Amino acid sequence: MKSYDLICIGGGSAGFNAARVATGLGRKVAIIDGAKQLGGLCILRGCMPSKTLIYAAEILQHARHADKFGLKVTGARADMKAVHARKLRIIGEFAADRVKALKAGKFDLYQAYASFADAHTLQLSDGTRLRGKSFLIGTGSKVSIPPVPGLREVKCWTSDDVLDLDFIPKSVLVLGGGIVACELAQFLNRIGTKVTLVQRSPNILREHSEDASCVVQKAFVDEGIEVFAGTQIQSVAQGKGGVTATFLHDGKKVVRRAAHCFNALGREPNTARLGLAAAGVKTRPNGQIIINRWQQSNVPHIYAAGDCSGPAEIVHIAIAQGELAARHAAKVKGLKPVDFSLLLSVVFTDPQLATIGALERDLDEQGVPYLCATYPFNDHGKSMLMEANYGYVKVLAEPKRGRILGAEIVGKDAGELIHCFSTPLAMRATVHDMLRAPWYHPTLAEIITYPLEEIADKLAH
Repeated sequence: MKSYDLICIGGGSAGFNAARVATGLGRKVAIIDGAKQLGGLCILRGCMPSKTLIYAAEILQHARHADKFGLKVTGARADMKAVHARKLRIIGEFAADRVKALKAGKFDLYQAYASFADAHTLQLSDGTRLRGKSFLIGTGSKVSIPPVPGLREVKCWTSDDVLDLDFIPKSVLVLGGGIVACELAQFLNRIGTKVTLVQRSPNILREHSEDASCVVQKAFVDEGIEVFAGTQIQSVAQGKGGVTATFLHDGKKVVRRAAHCFNALGREPNTARLGLAAAGVKTRPNGQIIINRWQQSNVPHIYAAGDCSGPAEIVHIAIAQGELAARHAAKVKGLKPVDFSLLLSVVFTDPQLATIGALERDLDEQGVPYLCATYPFNDHGKSMLMEANYGYVKVLAEPKRGRILGAEIVGKDAGELIHCFSTPLAMRATVHDMLRAPWYHPTLAEIITYPLEEIADKLAH
C-alpha cells in the first residue's frame, strides 16, 4: 500500500493548487480524481464555458441594438453550432493545460473515486488502497434537487446542459434566481429563447443588496425576460409540449409552460460518496464539511477547501484555501488564515454586479458606523456615450479617517472596475489615498472618484 504526505481528493482549483504547493515544499503528494474528463468544475462546467457563452451573447446584443449608436446591422443572430464549437475549443485548451500539469509527474495521479476506509486510509474505485498522513478534500459541489413536488420526475436541465447547448431552445422555465440562474437566463434570452424566471426569494440574487438586485431585475425585464420573484412553487410537471410550473405570486396562482425546464435552485457539497463517517469527519446537514480557520475538519489531519467546505463558492477562494491547507499540513510557520474581509464577488449579468469587502448589511448587523456614497452610471459621461446607463457605484468608508470598508458596483464592466478597490482595501487605504491617484478622463473607472469625493467632503465637515 502506497503512502503519501498529502493526498488531495479532487483535482479542481482547490486540490490542484494544494498539490502544487505541497510538492514545492518537498512533500510526497497524490491527487485522486474520478471524473471522466479532468480539469475541474471551473474549466469544464463553470466559469470558463459560461463566460465564453455570456460574452458571445453580449456581442450579439450590441449588434441587435446597434441603432442606438446610429449604426445599421441587419440579420444578427446566434449560430449556436458555431458558438458551441468555439466554447469547446476554448475550454479544451484550458483543460489540456490542466491535464498536462496533472500528469507532469510532480505528484501521482489516480483517476478513480475515493472513499475513506478509516481516518488514514482511502479505498479507490479501481481497488487501490492508499495511506495518507494528511488529506485535502476538494470535491466541489453538485446540483441539488429541493423538495418541489414533481421536480425529480421532470426532465430538467442543469447548468451543465445549458452550457452544452448547440441549438436555440424555443422557451425555457428557469427555476431559481441565484448567480447561475441569472447569468444563464440572460444568455438564453439573448440568443433568442423565451425565458421565464421563477425565484422563491423576494429578490433575485438574494445574497446581494436589494438595491443591486433591483437594478439587474429591471434590466432583465427591459430585455424581455419574464421575472417572478417572491414565489412559492407548488408543482412542476412534464407534459407533451414541455414542462409546466405552478406557483403562487402576490397571492395568486400562476401557471407557466415552456419547452424546457432549467433547475437552477442551488448546489450542494459533493461529499456523499466520500465515506466521511468512517474517517470521523463532521458535516452540516447538507453535507458541507465543517472547517476551522486553517481549513482543518474536526479530524485535524483532514482538510477541506472550496465548494465542499465554503463559505464562498469562488475559485480564487478555493485556491487560497487549498494553498493554506497544504502549507499548514506541512507545518509552515507564520501562516495567516484566508482573509474574508477582502471577499470579492462578481456576477456576470449585464449589467454586471460586483462587491468587495463589507456590505452595508454586514456593517449594520455588526453595529459598525460607516459613511456611504453612491453615484449613478446614467449621469457619467463615458457610460452615457456607451449607452451603459444601468447601475451605480457605492463606497463604504470608516467615518473618522475615511478608510475604505467596502464597495458595490452595478453596471458596465463592474467586474473589472471593482478591482480598483482591491489594493486599497488590502492596504487599509482611505478615500484620500485613492483620490491622490490619477484618474483618466473620460473612462468608466473615473466614476469611482465621485462617491470618494462625496465621502471626503463629509469627512471635512
